[in-house]
Amino acid sequence: MEQDNQREPEHSPRRISRGKAVSVFAGMAVFALVLDLVTKEWATKLDPHEPIKLLGGAVYMSLTRNSGAAFSLFADHTYIFPIIALGVLTWIGFMARQLRSLPWAIALGMVLGGVVGNLADRIFRAPAPFHGHVVDFISVFDPHGQAFPIFNVADMALVGGVSLAILLELLGRQRDGTRITSEKKADGEPAPDDPRDTASASVPADRGSQAW
Repeated sequence: MEQDNQREPEHSPRRISRGKAVSVFAGMAVFALVLDLVTKEWATKLDPHEPIKLLGGAVYMSLTRNSGAAFSLFADHTYIFPIIALGVLTWIGFMARQLRSLPWAIALGMVLGGVVGNLADRIFRAPAPFHGHVVDFISVFDPHGQAFPIFNVADMALVGGVSLAILLELLGRQRDGTRITSEKKADGEPAPDDPRDTASASVPADRGSQAW
């Protein structure tokens, strides 16, 4: 068996103009960032000792300020996270250079909005610049994050964007709007566009029966 990887032609309908891709990318990033900032501002008005119960206890609005990453990792090294965020922003800028895919524009926009949302907390919130604590307020199945770490809208955008990017990679969808496809052919089997197929198809079906 032989497997060939082929890229769809550049006129593929999956490709969009670079201008449209950048617009979707920027729009998604701004949407995620604004939603994150607005919800965090609302969350800071909550009483940390009185979580709001929603959906029968499936979700709680529970204010907390996180100095570390998930599960409170590296809580004493908050300066690391702005550095990581700047690295991610550089990666996004590199990835967006050839952006002509709508799904990739959405994925990268979500990641960008999530990164900037939490980076803003690290830079501008208490206790000090570049040492700020991130505002988290969404807790599932427990009011105090015992079932799952408390998170925010920026975290949701990050996870959603990264998950979509991984899916696109697995499907062979490229940032430039093309798609890598795999075609399996048996040994000796003519390719779909093999001229021999056309030639054999033009021979009348009953021609071979005249050789008696």
